[in-house]
Amino acid sequence: MSFASLGLIDPLLRNVQELHYQTPTPVQVKAIPAVLGGRDVMAAAQTGTGKTAGFALPLLQRLVQHGPAVSSNRVRVLVLVPTRELAEQVLQSFVAYGKGLDLRYLSAYGGVSINPQMMKLRKGVDVLVATPGRLLDLNRQNAVQFDQVQALVLDEADRMLDLGFARELDAIFAALPSKRQTLLFSATFTDDIRAIAAKILRNPLDISVSAPNAPASKIKQWVVTVDKRNKPELFLHLVAENQWTHALVFVKTRNGVDYLASMLDEAGYAVDTIHGDKPQPARMRALERFKSGDVHMLVATDVAARGLDIDDLPLVINVDLPIVAQDYVHRIGRTGRAGNSGVAVSLVCADEAPQLAAIEALIGKTLPREEVPGFEADHRVPETSAAGELIRKPKKPKKPKQPKVQGEQKSKPENTIMPGSNPFSVKKPRSKPAGKSRSR
Repeated sequence: MSFASLGLIDPLLRNVQELHYQTPTPVQVKAIPAVLGGRDVMAAAQTGTGKTAGFALPLLQRLVQHGPAVSSNRVRVLVLVPTRELAEQVLQSFVAYGKGLDLRYLSAYGGVSINPQMMKLRKGVDVLVATPGRLLDLNRQNAVQFDQVQALVLDEADRMLDLGFARELDAIFAALPSKRQTLLFSATFTDDIRAIAAKILRNPLDISVSAPNAPASKIKQWVVTVDKRNKPELFLHLVAENQWTHALVFVKTRNGVDYLASMLDEAGYAVDTIHGDKPQPARMRALERFKSGDVHMLVATDVAARGLDIDDLPLVINVDLPIVAQDYVHRIGRTGRAGNSGVAVSLVCADEAPQLAAIEALIGKTLPREEVPGFEADHRVPETSAAGELIRKPKKPKKPKQPKVQGEQKSKPENTIMPGSNPFSVKKPRSKPAGKSRSR
């Protein structure tokens, strides 16, 4: 099977060849002819399998062959994405696939000035890749109108719902022309997404080229159990012991990102960070430095779980498990892309056992566990199953009783995290005042 056999025009075939795409992936084989034919499509495929080309290539061809030229403050193809990083990645794909075509492209997202985006929209754009909130801002200011929209693409719509964009999506759907082509492409499809699909898609072609929610088969995954307070030290030990030199590291909080990055910096690693507090230009610089190899370790929150397209990334490390199980699939999907192999290791403490169980239920298998000598967990992580169950509850180790000393008073534990302290440590509960005994 070749790209030419899918019915693509010569300019697109030349661009694909320049990008060294040899043969279409399974999702592209099924999606490209359907999109060229004007059908609505709902496609589920694991990350790294070429979903973007699956909708971008045929939509570019339809823009060339169908419809009038775009008017001022109008858009012909609208692609909705959950994050700024994914918006930039998808835009770059459209630009690369559409090289030499007389088309205009733009990405629009928050965190940067809206004025340059409004100026570019004055001439109209053929392809607009946008986050929902910024798109509505542009629409309210009459910078963009939707009456020329021929096609709507929802890329990673489940993540948009996770980020609280449900109302924005409803408002956008209501403003779009009813006569349009609608495409949903994602690695995961939740029940909420399928409910949305039932409302906005017309007789869609349902494409699934892998087990639902399954990570790439060439990603080696395992878990290392550890107490929460020891995660940073174990992380540095594993990096040094295994001589890991290029890794994407996920942490739950912004404070955790900064703390871990400072430890890596002190240990002599070139490190940068991505999280919600960083402005978009700084995020993009960090990503480019990581891609070029100037940075060894990129430490990030889940803002980077989707939209990072990095060639030959060998390793993803989850210092914290994600709250939402689907985000695990997207995190580790940054490695093992386009048929390459990869490694994903997760540091798991007892508090994260329910999240681990949910992840294993989602991917349909129990992840192998290891313990590292010197970092054995005092608080044991409960056994889990691929059915998403905790098999047994861990027993808390009994503390030896201390002899009471006459007149000795216990001081209250401090519960304040000081600057530079370890955000991974477990906070001690404050002692409760003794209550009066109740008479019977």
